[in-house]
Amino acid sequence: QVQLVESGGGLVQAGGSLRLSCVASGLPFSSYAMGWFRQAPGKEREFVAAISRSVGTTYYANSVKGRFTISRDNAKNTVYLQMNSLKPEDTAVYSCAATGRLLATEGRLYDYWGQGTQVTVSS
Repeated sequence: QVQLVESGGGLVQAGGSLRLSCVASGLPFSSYAMGWFRQAPGKEREFVAAISRSVGTTYYANSVKGRFTISRDNAKNTVYLQMNSLKPEDTAVYSCAATGRLLATEGRLYDYWGQGTQVTVSS
């Protein structure tokens, strides 16, 4: 079965950095676009970043543009989210997802989801 497993979350101070990883299995990874979403307590899940399946086109939410970078390594079936200049408002559970579409920014368009990893940014 398809599995997406995130790692790399943790507790950091504002201004710090973290790199999240998501390892996918059970699907033709290179044929899927990948995305990162986050959800803070009491808030709806929001789109963070996405990367297309072949060319590697990227798209970011305005709130993270210039601070976060999404990338993928198809040989390792892994998508990454490099997070720099972290802010307390970045605190959330971060989940990766896979979609058969070329690229998507809406959660409803994604086919598979990981369990998520906690990111906490202290002030």
